Amino acid sequence: MWWHYALLSALFAALTAVLAKIGIKGVDSNLATAVRTAVVLVLAWGIVYFRGGLADLHTLTRTNLVFLGLSGLATGLSWIFYFKALQMGTVSQVAPVDKLSVALAIGLSVVFLGERLTWQTGVGAGLIIAGTLVLIWK
Repeated sequence: MWWHYALLSALFAALTAVLAKIGIKGVDSNLATAVRTAVVLVLAWGIVYFRGGLADLHTLTRTNLVFLGLSGLATGLSWIFYFKALQMGTVSQVAPVDKLSVALAIGLSVVFLGERLTWQTGVGAGLIIAGTLVLIWK
């Protein structure tokens, strides 16, 4: 089920914040981001290799490459700003505010992907936004 993977994602994202906060102590946040990115790069390509996914590399279209590339740029910028925020703030402040991305992704999915906004999703996004505002004005 998809939500098993989503819960694992949340668990590892939480670990990421705590481990990163410890790892960036006394280190430039951009250097820390580069080290983290190198580890992710090796891990991702290792998984592709060992699962036999390299054979599908030729199936990527120009559109796939452009949008995956843009997604990679967005991820990189997100990580750079995230590490800088972690260096300056506490995990209990930065990590929840970072999750405002969930509400933003919901809005962007409605506007750009034509996804339907249900009342449950709207209320959930609204609560995330409200929680973010509470943390910012702490």
